[in-house]
Amino acid sequence: MKQITVILILFISALLMSGFSHAREFVSIGTGAVTGVYYPTGGAISRMINNKYDKYGIKATVESTAGSVYNINAVISGDLEFGVAQSDRQYQALNGLAEWENIGSLKALRSVFSIHPESITLIVSAESNIDTVADLKGKRVNIGNPGSGQLQNSKDVLSAFGLSTDDIEAEYLKAVEAPGLLQDEKIDAFFYTVGHPNGNIKEATSGRIKVNIISIKGPEVEKLIDRHPYYTRTLIPGEFYPNRAEKGDIESLGVKATLVTSSEIDDDIVYAVTKEVFDNLDEFKKLHPAYSTLTKKNMLNGLSAPVHPGALKYYKKTGLTKYIKPELMR
Repeated sequence: MKQITVILILFISALLMSGFSHAREFVSIGTGAVTGVYYPTGGAISRMINNKYDKYGIKATVESTAGSVYNINAVISGDLEFGVAQSDRQYQALNGLAEWENIGSLKALRSVFSIHPESITLIVSAESNIDTVADLKGKRVNIGNPGSGQLQNSKDVLSAFGLSTDDIEAEYLKAVEAPGLLQDEKIDAFFYTVGHPNGNIKEATSGRIKVNIISIKGPEVEKLIDRHPYYTRTLIPGEFYPNRAEKGDIESLGVKATLVTSSEIDDDIVYAVTKEVFDNLDEFKKLHPAYSTLTKKNMLNGLSAPVHPGALKYYKKTGLTKYIKPELMR
């Protein structure tokens, strides 16, 4: 009996020394529509983590969701461990604004890092005579589904040009539905806050109905950016959508996609996610054209919520804290 006990102790010790001491952890990453950039972003992060299962003992899965608002709420409720969310939604959730006005600040929300820029994109039928945002008055416009970040972006842009949802025939559908509706002439235009190039927009510009992408610019936009610092000017390369009726680059404004989590998530899990993405950034950037401009520096811009201690541990080790606002390192 003693011999069996000694053998068992030696066996367990060998397992611990060989790296099997990690308890298995299952984490879910909330993204967005499968045709957007959020979904492949979550997929890229999960693959990096799953490839190091022997090291971390973490199994990551990706969920297609309704978008930013859903992901933030699900992270806070514990239904998701991580979520991709627009930087403006991160700001609003932390400060108890917009959808969170009635429930107050989500104090457990934590930043991990930011990812690609997302432009507020206005796609219109060429036959609709829409040349500016102001021309949307009286038109049939999809402004985004409840629970998505783009819904508030659409309202902000409309408001900046003196319009409200009462001035248009508003539809509240998912972005994936909009290209078909535009080609079927059931809507005249749709907003989509997204990284570029995007499959939905390529679909919208490649059908029977000729389509334009309208620049969102002017003093109205400058005032909007002054009021809301999470917005920034963006440029959409025209070469991404060669089938548009008009050519050239498109000026707009936008936000950044960010990875968020909760203060309840274990430091080691967040550290592992952060380390794998940052240590393998060149590999990560190859996974989607929207990531081409990523640098370790700009991936720490656009954050509003405090940085999770697990992520901060990595940034301290690698000297990246100089790119983080001091008030976010508490």
